[in-house]
Amino acid sequence: MIQIRRIRAVVRKEWQQILRDRRSLFLALGIPMLMIVLFGWALKLDVDNIKTVIYDQDRSSLSRDFISKFTATPYFNIVTYVDDYDEVIALMDRGKIKAAIVIPKGFEKNIKTGRENNVQLITDGTDPLTAQVFMGYVSAITSRYSQKYVLEGLSRVGISLTQLPLDVSVRVWFNPELESKNFIIPGFIAVIMMVIAGLLTSLTFAREWERGTMEQLISTPIKVPELIIGKLIPYVELGIIDFFLAVIIGTLIFGVPLKGSIVLLFVLILIFLIGAMSLGMLISIIAKKQVLASQMAIMVTFLPSFLLSGFVFPISNMPPVLQAITYVVSARYCVTILKGIFLKGVGLSILWVQGGFLMVFSLVVLILAMKKFKKEL
Repeated sequence: MIQIRRIRAVVRKEWQQILRDRRSLFLALGIPMLMIVLFGWALKLDVDNIKTVIYDQDRSSLSRDFISKFTATPYFNIVTYVDDYDEVIALMDRGKIKAAIVIPKGFEKNIKTGRENNVQLITDGTDPLTAQVFMGYVSAITSRYSQKYVLEGLSRVGISLTQLPLDVSVRVWFNPELESKNFIIPGFIAVIMMVIAGLLTSLTFAREWERGTMEQLISTPIKVPELIIGKLIPYVELGIIDFFLAVIIGTLIFGVPLKGSIVLLFVLILIFLIGAMSLGMLISIIAKKQVLASQMAIMVTFLPSFLLSGFVFPISNMPPVLQAITYVVSARYCVTILKGIFLKGVGLSILWVQGGFLMVFSLVVLILAMKKFKKEL
C-alpha cells in the first residue's frame, strides 16, 4: 500500500532541494514570467503603420483626394512622395519602405469619363505577411473609392441609387479588435508551461544519480510510486504558481480577456501539468545525466509544443503525417483549452474532449515513468 507519510517525506526533501538551488527556483518562476512579458510585447502580428511612398504621376485634385484616403488610416505611414521609379527602388532596397502606391497619368480624366484606371501597388515580398495585408488594405480602399464614382455615374444617366445592391457586413467574434496579443499570450502560456515543466522535472532523478544520493533512496523502504509522486508534487505546485502568475500578467498587463471559468481552467491546467512533468521525469529516469536530460527535454517539449500545437501554425495546413503526430502533443489540447476559455468563454461541454485526452496522456506517461524506474543500481 502507498503510504502518505513517505510521500510527504519525499515532498519535504524535494522542496528543501528546490529552495537551496536558487538557479532552479529562478528557472521555475522567473524565466516563464520574463518570456511571457517579452513575447507579449515583441511578438506582434498586427500589421499597421506600413511605411509607404506615393508616386503620383497625375498630380490632380482627384489623385490627391484618393491619396487622402490612405493618410487618414493608421495602417499606412506615408514616408514621402517621389517623382520616379528609381527613388522607389532605392528606398525599397535600403529597407526604408515596405510598399509604394503608383497613381498613373490620366487618373482624374479616366475616372470622369468612366474609363478603367490601374493603380499600381509595389510591395516588399521579403515580408509576405505585411505584403498580403497591404494589398488587402489598398484593395478595400480602392473598392470603396470606385463605388462612390459608380454611384455618381449611375445618377448622371438617371438611375438613382443611394448605395450598391450588394455589400458585405463583417462581424468578428471572440476577438473583435483583431489584436494578436489576445491569441498569442494564451497559446504561449501553454508552450511555456510545457517547456518549463519538462525542463524542471527532467533534472530530478538525473541529479540524484550524479550526486550519488540515489543509492540512499534505493536503500530505503520507499516504493517507486511513492517516490515518483513525492517528487512530482512540489513541481506541480510550482507549475500552478507559474500558471497563476502568467494569467495575472496576461489579464492585467496585456489586457487579454478571461471570459470563461477560472476554476475549470485551473483543473484542466492541473491535469496538463501532471502530464508534462511526468514526461520530464520519464526523460530524467531514462537519461540519468543532467545535461543529456535537459537536451532531451528541450527536444521533446519545446519543438513539438511550439511547432505542432497550433500555437504558431494552423494544424489544418500541415501535411497529413504531421497532423497525425499532433494528436500525441499535449500542448495542442492545452492551447485549445486556453483560447477557448480565455477568448470564447466555453465550458466543459465543449472542452471535454481536450480534457479527456490530457487525462489519458497524463496517466499513460505517469505509469510509464513508474514502470521505467527500477530500485537497483
